[in-house]
Amino acid sequence: MITSRLTSKSQTTIPQPIRAALHLKEGDALAYRIEDGCVILSRADPVIDDPFATFDEWNGEADRKAYAGL
Repeated sequence: MITSRLTSKSQTTIPQPIRAALHLKEGDALAYRIEDGCVILSRADPVIDDPFATFDEWNGEADRKAYAGL
């Protein structure tokens, strides 16, 4: 079992084996989920800065050519 301690400011260091397993680096966001009395720690989904990045409707080659100069 891997452990860490809580500081007086309610902070802890994520142990290196956990950081390695989750491929964490400085600045990464973490997500916490509570299930059956246990806390599950995972990488948080990255925040998409471009709200249109998820739209695939205009992601074809013809669209890229048509809108390349904008």
